[in-house]
Amino acid sequence: DDNEDDGTFVIGFFHPNCSAGGGGERVLWKSIQALGELKAGKMTKRRTKTKKDDDLAGLIGNSDDIRLRNCRNLSVVVYTVDEPSENYDKEVMEKVLERFSIRIPSSLSVHFVHLHEVKYLLNKPKRLTMIAESWGTMKLAWYALNVVNPHVFMDTTGCAFTFFVAKVLAGCKVGTYTHYPTISTDMLSLVWERRPSYNNNTQITANPLVTYAKLVYYTIFAICYGFVGSLADLTMVNSSWTKGHIQYLWKLAGKIHIVFPPVDTKSLKDFRLVERENMILSIGQFRPEKDHSLQLKSFAKLLDMHDGVVKEAGVTLILIGSCRGEDDQERVDQLQKLAKELNVQDHVKFVLNQPYSVLKDYLSRASVGIHTMWNEHFGIGVVEMMAAGLVTVAHDSGGPKSDIILRPWDVKNLSLLESDSPTGCLASTVDEYATAMYEILKRDASSIEIMKIRENGRKSAERFSDQVFMDSFKNTMLSSSIFKTR
Repeated sequence: DDNEDDGTFVIGFFHPNCSAGGGGERVLWKSIQALGELKAGKMTKRRTKTKKDDDLAGLIGNSDDIRLRNCRNLSVVVYTVDEPSENYDKEVMEKVLERFSIRIPSSLSVHFVHLHEVKYLLNKPKRLTMIAESWGTMKLAWYALNVVNPHVFMDTTGCAFTFFVAKVLAGCKVGTYTHYPTISTDMLSLVWERRPSYNNNTQITANPLVTYAKLVYYTIFAICYGFVGSLADLTMVNSSWTKGHIQYLWKLAGKIHIVFPPVDTKSLKDFRLVERENMILSIGQFRPEKDHSLQLKSFAKLLDMHDGVVKEAGVTLILIGSCRGEDDQERVDQLQKLAKELNVQDHVKFVLNQPYSVLKDYLSRASVGIHTMWNEHFGIGVVEMMAAGLVTVAHDSGGPKSDIILRPWDVKNLSLLESDSPTGCLASTVDEYATAMYEILKRDASSIEIMKIRENGRKSAERFSDQVFMDSFKNTMLSSSIFKTR
């Protein structure tokens, strides 16, 4: 086994579902790929020079620096709840290559610690969900660290309560890549204002006493969350929106670094911008927070606008994503039922659990992209659609608003001036989504206005490319105290 006695420097990634195919897993494997490049001596490629770059230049020139020695002796461990098999390691690497086009350097040793026997610790309880889930991840981390205790415990799933186990009980340095806060001020506001949502049902909002009890519960949890989060030695987040919430909650934490997640813009930017079909595309797992029902209602409104002129043009809505289990499948069934109630079932298609090649095919043909999640922490699907050349209508909140579609097209201003450089549209209500989609579709897909938005969106998406992530991740890791452990 790798341990400090033989000079090996071990980074352990806490990512129980490491073999899944979502955006979080793409960040995990790109991070490991970046560490493989550091081990091989491939440092960052910065376009602009900063003081941090001067420090790193001095580091590279000093072969005795503890950080470089640890990079050369680097080994990675991944804690997973997957069951072991004879060819598990090989199969996971092949899946990572097929799904994400990520190849881990052979020079980097990657070992898996299988925690399948205690997988039940991640079962979602029906009551006090946040506390119960956090306690479960703490116990899972304890089991993991009793098998392999690394120099650095790296959480890439947002399980902040594991930091206490890793740092206080196991003595590790702690790094985190946080995709979204477990609790946020928005969630507290939702409860206080008694607004119904997928995690604040009407039985609670209708009862003031239950509302106040939940508010106390959330407040106590937020205080505990802030304490354990502040234990991290290195904190990376995926967006300005996430940074704002983490900064507010983890008051004792050090500097918080924005490292935008990696998006495969390279394979998408070669798609033709012309000859697009009358197709609206939605990308996202079928989870309640993705609010697919808003997409269906907006689409139904679109088809009824202006005497059904869009309907006559044969516009279709494609909802593509993965189902994680029975709950997600039940959600899809309900969405299909809603499509029938709205009388749009003949114009809507659900594409479930398909490989990335199928997604890319739809991205190469669709004209419009739609995203409806309120306070999406970042929005990888939004970037993918923009990179592929779709005119994207995203929710006017969270990461899409703060980081991605920085120059939205005001559809009320029907003309685009030469000085305008819109990269997409933002909306939040059924009427706003329907209007935005109508204004896009009523124009020819190859019109000057629409082509301008497609080109601007594609260019803007380059800010979130794989290479930008790799450079930013390596730079942040090297400039932190993570590799300074002896």
